[in-house]
Amino acid sequence: MESVAGELSHMENGESNKDLMSKESWNNGIRTAQNMSTSLMRKKSDPMLVSKVRFHMLRQFLANLQEVIFGTKLAVLFPAIPLAIAADFYKFGRPWIFALSLLGLTPLAERVSFLTEQIAYYTGPTVGGLLNATCGNATELIIALFALYQSKIHVLKYSLLGSILSNLLLVLGTSLLCGGFANIKKEQRYDRKQADVNSLLLLLGLLCHMLPLMFRYAATPGIFIADSTLQLSRASSIVMLIAYFGYIFFQLKTHRQIFESQEEDEDEEKAVIGFWSAFSWLVGMTLIIALLSEYVVGTIEAASESWGISVNFISIILIPIVGNAAEHAGAIIFAFKNKLDISLGVALGSATQISMFAVPLCVIVGWIMRIQMDLDFSLLETGCLALTIIIVAFTLQDGTSHYMKGVVLCLCYTAIAACFFVHKIPAPLDHTNVNLGALKPSSGSSA
Repeated sequence: MESVAGELSHMENGESNKDLMSKESWNNGIRTAQNMSTSLMRKKSDPMLVSKVRFHMLRQFLANLQEVIFGTKLAVLFPAIPLAIAADFYKFGRPWIFALSLLGLTPLAERVSFLTEQIAYYTGPTVGGLLNATCGNATELIIALFALYQSKIHVLKYSLLGSILSNLLLVLGTSLLCGGFANIKKEQRYDRKQADVNSLLLLLGLLCHMLPLMFRYAATPGIFIADSTLQLSRASSIVMLIAYFGYIFFQLKTHRQIFESQEEDEDEEKAVIGFWSAFSWLVGMTLIIALLSEYVVGTIEAASESWGISVNFISIILIPIVGNAAEHAGAIIFAFKNKLDISLGVALGSATQISMFAVPLCVIVGWIMRIQMDLDFSLLETGCLALTIIIVAFTLQDGTSHYMKGVVLCLCYTAIAACFFVHKIPAPLDHTNVNLGALKPSSGSSA
């Protein structure tokens, strides 16, 4: 059965088996932990169902449709996508649009990971690794860019901060907790080298986040420092991006063996769809993610008001949990199987990518768009980030794990979630949303 699917993908690209053998070095190269975690959400399709279709083009399309749409255990959530579009078209309640869009993003995030992996089979490990490094957190990055475009800087900062906290505390903590209980009679061990590299990058990112905040508090009262803070943030963002690209070179070239997944499946996976099909599906799904992200950013205040939950709690807690549910579930399953290196790769790798790539990229894009996006995440948010990184660094310092470490990390996340749940501050007014008419006094008011 697998040979039928393989033949369809080979025929689409006009390649022989010998050509593909040289290109499938991706399996023997660096396959990221994020790819392996989301692969657990996939299910094998039966190519015999479409092999009897007479017309080649139709057979190829149905085979791709079967692999891309129905090849995931999250396919049940795909109907949320047309429902969200219909809800927006027929002007349903904006909280419904927000909820449906958030649900629709969950399978799309997993499918983007699948499609980038399929493309990597044809491009080789280096290009595939770069592609995965770029698209690993595509959903969070697209939501952030739409928030930036709509000048909702608070939503942008909250959502990216929430992704970092979710990966470091919730995903890692739940993985250590479940892995500890599943392997309670034996000590779980992992390679500290990868964790050390990610911890160093997270600490560098924390320094760049803290500098604008400390600069603001150290300034002489009465002096306007907004421009200086913005310039410092842009300089720090350039430093962070240089460090991240150095990390990619370190990961893919010089120290590739540190990041290679040591635990590979017995059955070597092969490409199931062709290169151009995977590329076309990837472009299409990215456009759908962009549409749903626009819905999420545009309706988050309405959902906050309707549900009685603050925007910062929705952005920091709810959006990261739902948006990356597939990757998170995969990390926990690998921890159950005593494969902590993969679980750590998911949690630390995603947090590092958000902190060192997505955040500074938004600052640079805002600079180009003449939008004042800086790295000052305010005292409470930066304090939570700092304590989280320090706690995680202490947790991973000895290379061993047990369930108590997971308990502590999960409780830390619960405490932070409770903090932002009760911290109900009004969202900053954007210049595009200010209703000037509402500021005028009514005719019946006294002077």
